[in-house]
Amino acid sequence: MTSTFPDISISTDRLVLRPFEAGDVPALAEMMNDELITAWTAAPHPYTTADARDWALRRAPAERSTGRGIVFAVTEFLTHRLVGTLHLRNTDWRTLTTEVSYVTAPWARGEGYACESLLAVAEWLFRDQRFQRLELRTAADNTAAQQVAQKAGCVSEGVLRNAWIGRSRTEGAGWTEIRTDLILWSLLPEDLDDGEDHHPVGWDRAGHPSHAAPAFPLWR
Repeated sequence: MTSTFPDISISTDRLVLRPFEAGDVPALAEMMNDELITAWTAAPHPYTTADARDWALRRAPAERSTGRGIVFAVTEFLTHRLVGTLHLRNTDWRTLTTEVSYVTAPWARGEGYACESLLAVAEWLFRDQRFQRLELRTAADNTAAQQVAQKAGCVSEGVLRNAWIGRSRTEGAGWTEIRTDLILWSLLPEDLDDGEDHHPVGWDRAGHPSHAAPAFPLWR
């Protein structure tokens, strides 16, 4: 039997991390056409509504159902607006390790949402799912992603040389591919603050708390 993550949502004071829905498609398409996202991800460009629909309604759910990982739509608690995505992928169920990537919408940057969602998922992953290692890879020139990793308490473990292909603007306003290094980061259970005020709440799709939720008060 394939191991899979539970179909849940995770809440903090400001955010709700949940599965993608059909209503997210327009905002996802708009977000993914941002220049920084084009530069530092492998997402198609231009990113069409069809691309967004395929990701939100087919590919993202398949990540969970096949055991590869889980994809969260990151939304504001009060407005329900999509402010980003967070993806656990390349999950190894024997070693209990997985890799995280995240994207923040241009209109939501500077609010600390990426770090908040990363830490909320890390708390749930380590305490509820009993995982032992979370990995993160950031392009060497992607300083914003590196700042999120540092703020979340991730430890830099070294450089993966020539390991990524990003994109750079050309003089004609097009894009060209560029080879770049990746910085490898990790987060372990003991790297997180054990204070009880940092625990998110996990909810399954039926509206019930996940198994360890009673020990997880809302993020403060």
